[in-house]
Amino acid sequence: MAGVGVCSSVIPYVTDQLAMARLPRATFALMLSLLPAAATGIGLVVLGQVPTVIELLGVGLVVAGVALHHDR
Repeated sequence: MAGVGVCSSVIPYVTDQLAMARLPRATFALMLSLLPAAATGIGLVVLGQVPTVIELLGVGLVVAGVALHHDR
């Protein structure tokens, strides 16, 4: 049980902190916005969960919103 906790929360948190220290803010934000798309793909391939059109639209809007954002 402790292994699941470490793998599901500690390791992702540490890697996020390391990435934030090394990557530009816009690049890190874009990479984070791709997480829902990656999770959708994994759910489709591994679990056989087919997303609805609304769910795909939501994932696309998150990625597009971050990709189109410009720091001023």
